[in-house]
Amino acid sequence: MAEQTAHARNPIRRWWTLWVVGGVDHDAVLRQIAQDSGWSGRYAFLIVVSAAISLLGLLMPSVAVLIGAMLLSPLMMPIIGLGFGIATFDTREMRRAATALIAGAVIAIALSVVFVTLSPVQTITSEIAGRTRPTLFDLLVALLSAVAGAYALIRGRGNTVVGVAIAIALMPPLAVVGFGIATANWTVFSGALLLFLTNAVTIALTAAIVARLYGFGSHLSHQHTGWQLALFVGALGVLSIPLVAALRQIAFEAVAQRQTRDTIRARFPDTSRLGQLDIDYGAKPIRIRAVVFTPRLEPQADRVLAADLRARLSRPIDLHVDQLRVSLDDNGVEAAQLARASASSAPSAADRQQRAAADLALIAGIAPTAVRIDPSQRILSADAAPLPGLGLAGYRTLEQRAAGALPQWTVHLAPPADTALPTIRFVEGVINGDLLDATAWASERLDRTVRVHGGTLAQRRAVAEGLMSRGGQAEAGSAGGALRLEWAPPPQTASTSEGQSASSPVSGGDRPKT
Repeated sequence: MAEQTAHARNPIRRWWTLWVVGGVDHDAVLRQIAQDSGWSGRYAFLIVVSAAISLLGLLMPSVAVLIGAMLLSPLMMPIIGLGFGIATFDTREMRRAATALIAGAVIAIALSVVFVTLSPVQTITSEIAGRTRPTLFDLLVALLSAVAGAYALIRGRGNTVVGVAIAIALMPPLAVVGFGIATANWTVFSGALLLFLTNAVTIALTAAIVARLYGFGSHLSHQHTGWQLALFVGALGVLSIPLVAALRQIAFEAVAQRQTRDTIRARFPDTSRLGQLDIDYGAKPIRIRAVVFTPRLEPQADRVLAADLRARLSRPIDLHVDQLRVSLDDNGVEAAQLARASASSAPSAADRQQRAAADLALIAGIAPTAVRIDPSQRILSADAAPLPGLGLAGYRTLEQRAAGALPQWTVHLAPPADTALPTIRFVEGVINGDLLDATAWASERLDRTVRVHGGTLAQRRAVAEGLMSRGGQAEAGSAGGALRLEWAPPPQTASTSEGQSASSPVSGGDRPKT
């Protein structure tokens, strides 16, 4: 009675109930949601097609193809159905929608894993990278899109839901999750999974709130409404924590970019031009490289600018500015401007380095941060992750594959230190050259010496010389037993009591052909 009295005294609430809520066919909306939010053969087919199209759009990359996948939007209705189930406390609808959503997500991820595993293209494209760093803005987009989608569904404007699905893009993040699993890139996996969860949870809870505003679940008590509001605020609060952190990092990068440009320009004459600026925020300290076209060279510019930026950004800075002296005439200024335009239109050196490191990390099965970069010598180095059943020849093939994918870089991929050495045999006096190649390569990459034991002295020397001629480190070891290889202990722990044949570089002697 008290609630009805308060309702009658509130003209805004009375108007909303009579003219807005009263015009909604609640039963028809709930029937449509029950029909479209559950599992069906049509839904499974759309999941498969949408996931395949999304993955192709991510790998190509092509925004147009991705939009085609978003137009199908099979996941949208189960999420909205889950939201309406929460609004009405309909546990049966919540179970139906949640089952369809989880099953659809699992199918999409599994299909993406299989597709990427079989695909020769496993490079992190710009479209994939764009779905690995969700921020608070993504949560706000999902929230506003959910309001529009729920309103369109309630008001019978179903076509609008398709546009909302394009804005949110639920399927591409799931395809990126599968890409991360297939390539063992857990940074990509976790970022894309967080983006999908952000979108799904925000849509479901926002749809529940909109449904309550339009009279769905009006039979529920104030206690039920309180639980719904607490769930909404709590879930968004939990999701906001990592999203705010990511947004703060992006904001810091934008501020650092602007302050670095301003600081460098202020150090040089007004007629100078900043031709190129590369900032590697992932390096410790932050690595800054710049090119300045200036009529007057500034001594100690690196030291002064680094100190200034350390004070401004409160971060350790590694800065180097290449100063190129140009004249003040029109030709000099024009040359500087052309160089600056060329630099700005091309991918920055830092971007190219990070992409190359990410490509090598995918092949090596490690995190991109584990790749060592020598930009001056253009060398990428990494320690490959252990792969069951893969021998030295397999790891050498991985390095060759990486070198082929990164022709502008010299790639050094070291095998795991505990990888077993192959068995060397003489067949009619001939050594298997492929095994020697793989062993010598591993010796060079790990900077370790291979000892050759067993067989005859001539055989031990032949194998050791074959390894050294291929760039490895080797020495003839002890006699006795079949011919075998083992890693020598580090120099500081190596025994000094061995005979000349075990510790001295081999020389002379007849050897079989290799």
